[in-house]
Order: sequence, then structure tokens, then C-alpha cells
Amino acid sequence: MMGRIKPDDAPAGNSEFDAETAADKIEAITSSPPPAPSSGVPNAAAEQPATPQPDAPQTAAEPAPVAPPIVSDPPAPPTAAAPAPAVDESALRYFASRGDKVRLQAEISRLQALYPNWVPPADPLAVPQNGDKQLEAMWKLYSDSRYAELRKAIADRQVADAGWQPPADLLERLGVAEARSRLINASDLKQYATVVDIAAATPSLLTCSEVDVLWRVAEAFIRTERAQRGQDAYAYILKNCTDAAERQATVEKASTLLDYQPMQALLALEKPAVDGKREFDAIRDNLARRFVAESNDDPKLAIAPNYISHLEKLAESEGLASDALLLGWHQLRRNNPADAEKWFRSARDREDTAAASQGLALALIARKAPQEAEDVMFRWRADSDDASATYLAATANLMALQPPADLTEDVLHRIAAEVIARRYVPTAQQFGWYARSLNQFQTAARWFETALAWKPDDEPSAYGLAVTREQLNDRKGVLDLQRGWAGRSARIADLQDTSLPASSAESAKAPRAPQQPVEPPQRPAASTAPIPAEPPTARQPEPEVAIRAARPAMQTVTVERGPRQARDCSTTIDAGRLGPGEALSRGWCLMDINRPMEAVSAFETALQSPVRKIREDAAYGQSLAYLRAGLSSNAAVAATKAPQSRQRAAELQVAILADRALSAFDAGRYRETLIYLDQRAQLQQERIDLMVLRGYCYLNLKMYDDAMRIFEAAAATGNRDAARGLADVRNVTHPDVND
Repeated sequence: MMGRIKPDDAPAGNSEFDAETAADKIEAITSSPPPAPSSGVPNAAAEQPATPQPDAPQTAAEPAPVAPPIVSDPPAPPTAAAPAPAVDESALRYFASRGDKVRLQAEISRLQALYPNWVPPADPLAVPQNGDKQLEAMWKLYSDSRYAELRKAIADRQVADAGWQPPADLLERLGVAEARSRLINASDLKQYATVVDIAAATPSLLTCSEVDVLWRVAEAFIRTERAQRGQDAYAYILKNCTDAAERQATVEKASTLLDYQPMQALLALEKPAVDGKREFDAIRDNLARRFVAESNDDPKLAIAPNYISHLEKLAESEGLASDALLLGWHQLRRNNPADAEKWFRSARDREDTAAASQGLALALIARKAPQEAEDVMFRWRADSDDASATYLAATANLMALQPPADLTEDVLHRIAAEVIARRYVPTAQQFGWYARSLNQFQTAARWFETALAWKPDDEPSAYGLAVTREQLNDRKGVLDLQRGWAGRSARIADLQDTSLPASSAESAKAPRAPQQPVEPPQRPAASTAPIPAEPPTARQPEPEVAIRAARPAMQTVTVERGPRQARDCSTTIDAGRLGPGEALSRGWCLMDINRPMEAVSAFETALQSPVRKIREDAAYGQSLAYLRAGLSSNAAVAATKAPQSRQRAAELQVAILADRALSAFDAGRYRETLIYLDQRAQLQQERIDLMVLRGYCYLNLKMYDDAMRIFEAAAATGNRDAARGLADVRNVTHPDVND
């Protein structure tokens, strides 16, 4: 009789079904009730429905007293002259005879909604039993939700007794119950358009006594891309229904389907609890977790700070690693690596997982600590594609550090093995630049060749191979690369005789940290390859001042620059408003009055010039400005922004290496200082003050014989710092003699 809805019965193929019309009907039904007209019957318009409200079909228990349905066009209130309507009390008698108080009260509420002037019996349980045994049996079938059997019983009796008509109340209840079953069946089969159609045709289902139906209709709206109407259905429940458990369940169900902003509108309908707390406090923890997770999926989503603070308190009080992970990803997505690192470390301390390690590694990369990131991720490198991508990104950033990281042989071997196994080009390329920084040019060439074998169109690797072959005097190899990259790389094509030894400055620009992961765990992007320095071109040298005091006290060496025209740059202006030529002139003026950081901005504007000579001078000037400010890494990057002449390139390399040596010495990294001094010594004879610096490095490394030899050679020139260093060595090696 009622049939079953099959998957192929979806209304998508039914030309008669109009989803928008059905949705409009439901929207009218679930809209706020119109104000009651003034009459002698209070709330008559709101309480008198167009369609009777049936009992729920469940046999175990009936819902709480039925709330009157909300309709768009309530009938006019009855007038005094209207005859009293006949009230069908057959269901009332049936439920009273069975002693079913819950259903009895629901029936009384329904009849009062239909007939405002009807007065229920003083003792409903005393209502005499129905004398029609067949009708009693039919009500029993209805109560047991045996609707098909009930239809058959009605038909059989009408055949046997042509004059008998079933009660209208029974037929109406049966039709609503069958519609409810069809709606639930369609919802379970995910036939959401059918759900909307049935609900629109059966408005008596859309009341607080049918909250499950309202939930299903709300979901159907959302699944058919009408989220606003789904939100309205949930809001109807929160505005009109009073059952606390159903209200809380409504918010929980809505939170799994609606986005953050619609959920805030629903939460605004929260009512104060009896004990002074809020109505939804019991589910607020999960709501905070859900909203923070949603913000992790969408970094542009700004959620209220109280959800973040609430989750932070939960993470600290309950100690769940999952809460700390949510907070870590939230901070990482918003470029707060320090806060992200704190929460990822907390999660990892509680439960060392691939997700926690991946998040921590990304936070470490973001704050330029790739060495620890590589160590953290090594254990989890094969756990998933995301974990592998994060580990490889850490290796690329680690190998690109400037100055080069002091890595043990074991670490280098394990990184190399993983890179070769996964044929990861960015780290292979960085191995080439790393080898060049250690003057291992044959090794560097092999790494660049390997990277090109894996990715033949990798221009940075091709450029690295070109400058390395030039360093090895392999002119044929350079020409082969230039022919192969003709029209694709200007810097390879313009490569001249670069017999100068390469230093770590040539790979000046370290790759950026990879992007933070989307769905914890997020797949990180591969590390960006570094851009090596452009090769110098033959230009007339223009000497520049490069002044830097060394530690311990050392001589100040000045490279004289030709006289420049006096200019007025004492006032502060926005260099971006100047033309490239004016900006270049202002940059040199600012250098003359020792304002290097302002000069950097002026030279940056000049770099936008279409004139090559201005760009070369601007790149040169910006490098010198950064050197004067003590930012040697930035100086190395600036030097790559335009080709430089051989003499200028050599001058910049010498100055950068000297500055890095001084910075490393100040930081107590004496072996690193010696590396930079050795690289500089290949370009230019070592000055006396740098010899003294070398001597103090040996002294701090307890290489006393080497220190003594250096100090003696420098002291022979009359240098006082060298003589003092010689005395320091003797005080350490022969304290008794000096006493």
C-alpha cells in the first residue's frame, strides 16, 4: 500500500517534481508565525493549524505534548455563532483504554490545537471503551506502525460493509504516518530532493513533535546546496522547541553540516541554563575543537578568540595530544611559527606521531632551523607522502643554509641516500652548492649533473654546473651547456671567464620554507631552489668603501672610492617616488653620510631601471650598504640582482667573506671562521688583521702550534694585536714561565 522508495525513484528523473516550489512551501511552513489577530480567542491564529497534527509512529514512547504546527495562513478564529464542531474522540478513547498516558496527552494537545473550544474530559482514563472491536483492532495496527496491514483491514471492512466509513482522524493519521516513513526512507537512501518534496506535501510533519523530521529536512536542504534554508530549519527548532536534549542535539547535528558563520547565528539562540551556566556548555568543548579544525582548513577564516582560548585551556587541563595538534596547525597556518612550535612540541611530548613531527618540522623550517627539522622527521620520513615531502623540504633548506651547516658524516650520508632514493631535485641541487662552498668542485659538478639527469629542464642546476665547470677550466663543458640552454637562460648564455673560486656567496639565496600543511597533516610544497649569483661581466671598476672593524681589535682597511659630487640627502623621503637615476644618486649620497639601510631602499628603486648600467651600479651599491650594516647574507643576495664586472665581483666576494668570518668569530664558531678565511685567501692575500683573527681561532681551538706560527709572522710586521696574541698563547702553554 505504502510501497518502498527505491534508489532509482529519486525525483531527479521526475519531470513533475519542482524542488524550488517544494522548498518554498517548507519555508512558508517553518517560518515564524504571524501575529494573532485581536479576537475573543487568544492566540487563535497561532494555535489553529490548517492540517491536523498526527501522533508519532513510534511504539515505544510518544513525544512530549505536541507543539501546535506553524502555518503561513491560519484560518480565521471561530465566531460565537459558529456551530460547535464534531470532535472525533476515537483515538482519545483508544489511548485511554490502553492506559497510554503519553499518547493520551499528545492526543489531547492535538485536539485542543484543532478545536480551541473543545474541553477534554475531566478524567480521560475513565472514558468508556470503544464498542467497535474492529476499529479498536485498526487503532492497534496503527499504534504498532503496521500501516500496510491497517490499509488492508480498512479495505476489507469497506468491502464487507459498504456503508461503513473509517474515521477521518484515522485516515489522516495513517496518511501522515506513511509520509513520515517515506521521508525517513528517502533520507536514509540520500534521496534529498524526495525528502524536500514529501515534507512540502505534508506540512503537519514540520513541528516540534517531529524534530527528527525537521533534522532530516534541514540536512536535505544543505545537501542540495541550499544551506540558508537548512540553517532556517535548525533555527526554527531553537526558536520554537523546548526539549533540552533535542535542542542540544540540533546544535550538534548542525555543526557537522554548517560552516562557522551560520553556526554563530544558531548559537546566538542559546538560552541560559537553570544553574546560571549556558545551555550548550556540555558540547562547547567539541564545538571549539570543530571550529579550530575548520579554521585550519581555511587559513582566511577568522574565528572568535574565545574558541582558541577555550581549546588552549582544554589542551593544558586534559593533556590530549589531538588538542595540541589543532592549536599547532592553527598557529602555523597564520604564520606564527613560535607559537606553533610550542604546541607541536607539546603534542609530540604526549604522543610522538608523524603528524606531530611533521608540524614541528614545518615550524622549525619556518623559523630557519632546518637541521633540527631534518632530525625530527627522519624517523617518520616514510610514513606517508606528506611526511616524505616534509622531510625532503627540510633537507633542501638544511643544505641551503648560509653559512653552511656543520653536518656530521652520518647526517650527510643519510640525506644523500634519501635524496637519491626519491630522486629529489631541490636537495640534489643544494648538495651541489654545499660542495662548492667547501671548494669541492668535482663533487659539486656530480651533484648538479645528477639533478639535471632527474630533471633536464632545471635551470638553477644547469647554471650551477656551468659555473662549476668554468671553475674546473672545462671550457668545452661550459660551451655545451651554453648551446643547450641558448634562448632559455640568459645568465648561462652570458657566462664569461669565471675563474674566480666560488664561495658560499654564490648560492646566496637560501630557499624559502615550504608552505604549511591543509588538512592536518597537510602536504608540504617542495622547497624552492636557491638562485646563485649572476656571473660578473667586464665593466669598468668603481671602487667603493668597505669598512668593518674586526674582533679582537684590528686594523681598519679602506678601499678608496673616487670623489663624488656633493648632494643633499639629509631629509627623509620615499625613494619609491624617485626615478631610477635619482634613486641611484640618492643611494650613494646616503652611503656618504653613513645611512646604509636607507640607501638599501634607494638602490632597490634604482634596480627597476631598464638601463643595465644603472642596475649594475644599484646592485653593487646595495651589496655595499648591506655590508656596512653587517648583513653579509643580504649583501650576497643583492650581488645577484645584476651582473657585475670581474673586479667588482671579486671585491664583493672578498668583503662578504671577511664580514662572515668576523660574524662567525663573534658567535664563537671558530672552525667556520677558518673556512671563510681560507675562501677569502684564495681571492686576495690575507691582511695582517685577518691573520691575527686566524691566530685567535687556532688559539680558541687549542691548536697552539698553528696559533704561535701565525702570531709570530704577524708580530714580525710590528702589529701590536699580533704581539698580544703571541703573549696569550705563551700564557696558556707556559703559565709558570710567564709568572
